[in-house]
Formats: sequence, C-alpha cells, structure tokens
Amino acid sequence: MRRESPPVPRLPSVPSVPATRPAHPALPDPSAAPVAPAPLQPKPKLLHAVRSNIRLRHLSQRTESAYLAWIRRYVRFHGTRHPSELGEREVLEFLTWLVEKRHVSASTQAQALAALLFLYRHVLGRSLTLEGSIPRGRAPIRLPVVLSRSEVGRLLDALDGTPALIGRLAYGAGLRLLEALTLRVKDLDLERGEIRVRRGKGGKDRVTMLPGALVTPLREHLERVERLHRRDLARGAGKVMLPEALRVKYPKASSSWVWQWVFPAGRCYRDRETGEWWRHHYHPTAVQRAIADTVRKVGLAKRASCHTLRHSFATHLLEAGYDIRTVQELLGHRDVSTTMIYTHVLNKGGRGVKSPLDVLG
Repeated sequence: MRRESPPVPRLPSVPSVPATRPAHPALPDPSAAPVAPAPLQPKPKLLHAVRSNIRLRHLSQRTESAYLAWIRRYVRFHGTRHPSELGEREVLEFLTWLVEKRHVSASTQAQALAALLFLYRHVLGRSLTLEGSIPRGRAPIRLPVVLSRSEVGRLLDALDGTPALIGRLAYGAGLRLLEALTLRVKDLDLERGEIRVRRGKGGKDRVTMLPGALVTPLREHLERVERLHRRDLARGAGKVMLPEALRVKYPKASSSWVWQWVFPAGRCYRDRETGEWWRHHYHPTAVQRAIADTVRKVGLAKRASCHTLRHSFATHLLEAGYDIRTVQELLGHRDVSTTMIYTHVLNKGGRGVKSPLDVLG
C-alpha cells in the first residue's frame, strides 16, 4: 500500500517593503541606562609627535636630541604656549633673543631655525609664510686646528688605556669620535687592513685604512673584549643594541660575538621595559676628558680635541703627496670643497709657495 506524505503547510505571505521606504529606527528604551559617547582619541603630545616625525625620516639621534632641545626652549620662551598659536613674529623674537641676549654663534642660530622650520613644516603641517625673510647668520669660515707629527706623537704617547687606542685609531684612520666608538667586531678586517664605517655622518658607509701598527694592539684588545663578552653571556647578559629593525629580523644577533662593540662600556645597564641586561659602547665624554687632560699635561699650546686628530690625519696625508680625492674618500666627505680646507693649513700653503723672507740673502 502506498504511503502518502503529509501536506506541507503554506506560510502566510509577507507584504514587501519598498526599497525607497526607510526603515523606522528603533526607539530607545527609557528604562535602559544611557550609553556613554565614544571617547575622543587624544592628540599626541607635541614632543612625541616631533620625535615620531624625526624617526620616520631616519634622522640621526643627535639631530633628534638637538631639535627637541630647541623646541623646548622655544616653547618656554613664549610662556609654554603651544607653537600652533605662534607664528613668524614669535619665531623672529626667539631668534633675535638668542643673538642679542644669549650671544649664540651663527651655526647655533642656524640649528635653532632648522629645528623650528621642521616643527612647523612636518609636525604642525604649516609652512612659515615669511620663511624666506627670516635672517640667517653667516657662519665664519674657520681653519681647523692641526697638530704637527711630533705633537701628535707626544699626545698619543701620554694617553693610557682604552682612550689611547681610540686616539690612535682616530688619527691613524681619520675617524670621527663616534665612528670609532660605534665600531663593531665585524667592521674590522685585520687581515686586509680595512675598517668599514657604518652609517657615518649623513648615513653614509665607507671603507678606510686600518693602520698596520694597530693590528697587534687591536687583536689583543679584541681578545680581552671577547673574554668579557663570554662572562656576560654566562650571567645572562651579553647583548648590544642593533640598528633599526635588525633586532626583530635577527633576534639572536644582539648576543653574537660579531655584533659586539669594539670598545664596550665598563658596566652593563638594565632595560626598564624588558628587564634585560645590555652593554653600551664606550662613552664619548670619557675619551674627550682624557684627551683634554693629556693636552694640558704635555703642554700643547693649541686647543686640541678628539676631532683635531682627524684634521691632523687629513693634513698629514696631503703633506705626504696623496691626492685630495683620495683623502676625500677616506674622510667620507660628500663634496671635495669640504676637503679643500686642509690645503690652507699645510706647511707650504697648499701650493708650494715659499715666503720671500726665506730667500733673502
């Protein structure tokens, strides 16, 4: 016998709503608690915005520190008013005060102006309309202080410890102080006699000479540094900061030997956020203080500093007959005109000119 399926009940039809007819919004329930409005996102603080814009453009740490310092002074000068409420007149007042009351140099005035122009253009999103009429002081062209070979020898022989090795490296390779202090183990090629300078002034890399007289002292120094690194690793430290995003890309590189500083600091420090122990490079003020004390100790009648050794390196190479383009590459100058200044401090005036007084009979 064939079984029939029960009939499917039909649902009542629902009248369609025209598409152009808007739906009625639901009425609020008077018994429900009122809904708080969504909080507004606070604007980032001024100095935080400046710091973010500087790092977005990969400017140097020293530029960041200088710009932040000038912006703080500018805000305090105008009674902590926000720079968005200030304009060209207030900028001119601040620059005038720096020159007339604080007696700053033209280069310092230019640095302050650069910081304020960066603030208005990249942070506040507005250019100063009188930017072209803002006075810019012209910095005088000063000749660098250069030591003779005998003076360099007296200075370097009187230095002790790590500052002595750093000073010899600065003179022997023409390095800036921070370029020497931020060298890593992988940047020294003792076999080829080369030093690879990473991210020098202007973010440029270059290769310069490694003096043969420093190969043995550097090898012995690196052996001591490697023993220090092993002790750090044994007690849960031994890490150094890596540039930019390499810490994320190579998580184990910060504790590897090749990434360690050639001139590490004497003590480790603890990161406040992660609690990890890190080791910084040798502090520049320690070298600067050691060289300043030694200059007075040996009785040099010149205002010599760490950078004087770099000036002496370039001048002595030109005196030895090396062409100026070679010296430019070793120093890392972008323009040869910057290197040309050393031709004015050579013993023969840079042109082999002999004084008429020396040829008198």
